Amino acid sequence: MADIKLIEDLTNAFGPSGFEEEVCRMIKKHTSGFEVTNDAMCNVYMKQSDFSGRKPVIMLDAHTDECGMMVQSIRENGLLNFVTLGSVHVTNLPAHAVIVRNRQGKKIKGIITSKPVHFIRGTKADSCELNIEELAIDVGACSKREVMEVFGIRVGDPVVPDIQFEYNEELGLCYGKAFDNRMGCVCIVETMRALRGEELAVDVVGAFAVQEEAGMRGATVTSQVVKPDLAIVFEGSPADDFYYSAGLAQGSLRKGTQIRHMDVSYISNPEFIRLAQEIGDKYGIRYQDAVRRGGGTDAGKISLEGKAVPVLVLGIPSRYVHTQSNFCAMEDIDATIRMAVEVIRALNEETMARILRKDILK
Repeated sequence: MADIKLIEDLTNAFGPSGFEEEVCRMIKKHTSGFEVTNDAMCNVYMKQSDFSGRKPVIMLDAHTDECGMMVQSIRENGLLNFVTLGSVHVTNLPAHAVIVRNRQGKKIKGIITSKPVHFIRGTKADSCELNIEELAIDVGACSKREVMEVFGIRVGDPVVPDIQFEYNEELGLCYGKAFDNRMGCVCIVETMRALRGEELAVDVVGAFAVQEEAGMRGATVTSQVVKPDLAIVFEGSPADDFYYSAGLAQGSLRKGTQIRHMDVSYISNPEFIRLAQEIGDKYGIRYQDAVRRGGGTDAGKISLEGKAVPVLVLGIPSRYVHTQSNFCAMEDIDATIRMAVEVIRALNEETMARILRKDILK
């Protein structure tokens, strides 16, 4: 089973797009025995101590950022106007608790404004129409001066949901924030732990990319640095089991890892998909195939690096991603890790030639 403390520390960490430093430090905390470095953008790179540099490289990707907000301006009455970091629907925001981090690193509790029913008249009480400009963050201040001088908050300060991780051991159920995509980060660490000391046909590099929610920016850099031959992208994929019928849902809790065939960012390498399906069938690893009409992952950037990189996207179905609180099942996390481990073990000259399509013109 995946390390609960690792999951707790990574999901609780403060890290909206562009402010992922705390997540980086948590990765470092849990990766003793590995070579761990970062670049100026705060992308983190993780290598086995016996990394050879002479084998084909498989990069394990997950993004460290979460959807959040940034203080855009401060009203004279002390409310904070904000913009979103990442794709967040405005109707999910009112009345939720948040944390604002000021430039001294102090974390300040706030509440996103909402109008109590007592002040709503007529049909507006039933209206779902809402603009982000109508919302603000209330930190309990009464003036702009108080916000800046007492709370130390400035324009540009980052904001995240105020949620703490919980694990229901009896049900194997995880609750918390940022499962998109701290659960993917967990999978990188656990996969590399499982493979430590093994003789493999590939060198394995973990690449924790920043700013995916802002346009897959970190992966643009990590793929240039690592120069992978192959890649596995881990994602906290949006669960769809409450929106589609059982026969149509492709991201259900407790149904195993999600193998993504395509989304708007990329179309998967069919031979890499086939290898994963063969591995799942051979070892009894539960998986579910997904063809997405929307969404995107770092695979969109990684697959176009160099001479093209075959990418396998494995997702942990997570309910209510890009909102305050998420659920996911431990068994799906474990299935995702096991799938990645066995796929990497199965990589050899023959399977890599098949995935890289070296014989397609013969």
